[in-house]
Amino acid sequence: MTHRIAVVVLNHFAPLDLGVPGQVFWSAETSSGEKLYEVVTCSEGREPVRCSAGYSVLPDHDLDVLDTADTVLVPGIHAGRALKNGTISDTLRHALQGRPRTMSICTGSYVLAAAGLLDGRPATTHWREAAHFASLFPTVKLDPGVLFVDDGDVLTSAGVAAGMDLCLHVIRRDFGSEVANRAARRCVMPPWREGGQAQYIDRPLPYGDGGGTAATRDWMLARLEAPLDLNTLAGHARMSVRTFTRRFREETGMSPSRWLTGQRVQHARQLLETTELGVEEVARRAGFGTTVSLRQHLHAAVGVSPVAYRHTFRRT
Repeated sequence: MTHRIAVVVLNHFAPLDLGVPGQVFWSAETSSGEKLYEVVTCSEGREPVRCSAGYSVLPDHDLDVLDTADTVLVPGIHAGRALKNGTISDTLRHALQGRPRTMSICTGSYVLAAAGLLDGRPATTHWREAAHFASLFPTVKLDPGVLFVDDGDVLTSAGVAAGMDLCLHVIRRDFGSEVANRAARRCVMPPWREGGQAQYIDRPLPYGDGGGTAATRDWMLARLEAPLDLNTLAGHARMSVRTFTRRFREETGMSPSRWLTGQRVQHARQLLETTELGVEEVARRAGFGTTVSLRQHLHAAVGVSPVAYRHTFRRT
């Protein structure tokens, strides 16, 4: 028997997010070519729905089809347009509750959260929407650094292409790695991506904001490759170590050492993306000293090694 997946399409949906489940799950088949999934689409009242790219689609079913589904999936939406204050209709909320398994791609997590399915549970969403999502749904244990979260009967994915990672994960969970790997090859994509969403988050180097330690922060950014201990930093700021540490934390929300490590990681990422410097030289210029130290800090920040990071973001 095929596993039925019902895709709930809402106005202002993301077109790629709607196409992903149909393509990836359609590619899952037995070694003899038998399809393992059936994907159907639905909307409230079987009404046409318009996407963020400016065209409309007409789903084949209304929400009643969810009663026959093994898995319910909600694609990403333009959350600011589709949801008002993080709410959805009572009809949709009741339709989503009590399902065997529910998934979301990207900002489809807003819909699951609005339905109460993520209360007190781990989840993820697109990194650009993480702060907004957290403000609307503070009880959700949001992790914006991963590609997807599998919490058993509720699964959420990060932005856009991470929906493919989640769909392959579900195929692997349902039918094993061999089936998932075949589906990945058919979709011309890797069966598993290293790291998480954190490696794709854009974190530009901050500029001084005129605060009491701003000049010293700018001075630190210009000398990332140099050894910078707390006494040196406090001396530059003309403060005692205790006062400097307190002021620094008040202005940045973190300790000087943690802030400095974050800037060094960001600088290393920039060098890996934009230069052909060897990893050892990148480590030196970023202030980590050794490739071992760079590898440890980069992996802690974005989940991958320097070589894997460069492989992802730089092609020669």
